Amino acid sequence: MFDIGFPELILILVIALLVFGPKKLPEIGSGIGKALREFRQASTVLTQELTREIQLDERPSGHTGVPSGHKDVKEETEPPQSLPPEAAEQPPSTAPDSG
Repeated sequence: MFDIGFPELILILVIALLVFGPKKLPEIGSGIGKALREFRQASTVLTQELTREIQLDERPSGHTGVPSGHKDVKEETEPPQSLPPEAAEQPPSTAPDSG
């Protein structure tokens, strides 16, 4: 990411030592370390949440675990729907001939 070699790193540390002084430098390093750790944890949590949401969105709402194009076992074994008792008792209606 950053092309910083050993000589550049030494130069940055010497400049930081001159600017902040020897007493403040450990505190600044500790603060930077904590900030980087928190940023890494937050990005990991965000990545996990986004991955989970994408997986939930990609799954169809009526997902049965059966690949598309195949009939569901439940559909094949269900008995045919019977008519309610009231409909079964009524004789079929006959339309008048329009002759």
